[in-house]
Amino acid sequence: MIIGVPKEIKNNENRVALTPAGVAEMKNNGHSVYVQATAGEGSGFADEEYATAGAVILPTIEEVYGIAEMIIKVKEPIASEYPLIKKDQLLFTYFHFASSEPLTHAMIERQAICLAYETVEKTDRSLPLLVPMSEVAGRMSIQEGAKYLEKPLKGRGILLGGVPGVPPAKVLVLGGGIVGTQAAKMAAGLGAQVTIMDVSLPRLRQLDDIMPANVMTQMSNNYNIRKAILDTDLIIGAVLIPGAKAPHLITRDMLKLMRPGTVLVDVAVDQGGCIETCTPTTHENPTFIIDDIVHYCVANMPGAVPYTSTLALTNATLPYAVQLANKGWQKACAENEELKKGLNIANGKILYKGVAEAWNLPFNEELVLENAVC
Repeated sequence: MIIGVPKEIKNNENRVALTPAGVAEMKNNGHSVYVQATAGEGSGFADEEYATAGAVILPTIEEVYGIAEMIIKVKEPIASEYPLIKKDQLLFTYFHFASSEPLTHAMIERQAICLAYETVEKTDRSLPLLVPMSEVAGRMSIQEGAKYLEKPLKGRGILLGGVPGVPPAKVLVLGGGIVGTQAAKMAAGLGAQVTIMDVSLPRLRQLDDIMPANVMTQMSNNYNIRKAILDTDLIIGAVLIPGAKAPHLITRDMLKLMRPGTVLVDVAVDQGGCIETCTPTTHENPTFIIDDIVHYCVANMPGAVPYTSTLALTNATLPYAVQLANKGWQKACAENEELKKGLNIANGKILYKGVAEAWNLPFNEELVLENAVC
């Protein structure tokens, strides 16, 4: 198969979808790899390293899309890329269709094969290609939240861990999944007083067993959230419903209940956000203020630490990418249930229920694959 790796062009997105080691693995499996010039530069990988591994370096994104049968990316295509995508071209990347109606319609119109990292799912319901970036984003949410609590950045002017004789900041984490767990661990490690909320009592029991003493667990509901935000300094939105929009747990009216300078970090913003007032921001302009509350809503947080993020992501994605290249998407999805769940759009049809429901579009339950029906 002919594989293309374009340079990411989303604002301040420095990750790359394939490392030189990944190129070598693809070459060992008999595939051709075309990498756009400087695609790996932001993550610390030079063109020479890709060439040594066996890739052909192409100067423009148009040439990469033009030659490739499969495009491997990190983030969803943006508007300038839509016209470059060919009918039946396989795109393997994060899509988050439920947060972007224009992207959804564009991929339907282009009749691309869209296999989304975020909905590849194991039998235990874990999301192997979302986990590594969720781990990075969860840890980063506390790092960024602590920074924006500083007064010069319009925060409350409170040190997350406090000092002897002065109490630490209070942190509320909404969601006890990968992002929430990593956020709570980081906040606790810095000495904050942490509350983590979730709707699953079994999950809260697990967290209660593994978390340090400065982390409390609590059932997530509107009453408990409204009570907690009265004196919370940093709120982390870490809610995920795979492939679908996140529910709004923090609504506009709740901002009036918070103390001025409270910081909100919505890690779920690329799935529509669990904080009603959050809209996607970039690393270039990461925050905005509503009702004296600081909102940090960067949709590609791991892009700020691209070396760590690229290695973590490609460790997870490469085995799946090799399967797709070796077998073709139809046979690979027919033989691998995990990959089949990653199919969001194919042949102009929506194959993932959460995406169809998000935009009130037709949902196609069946897609004939080689040796199987999806």
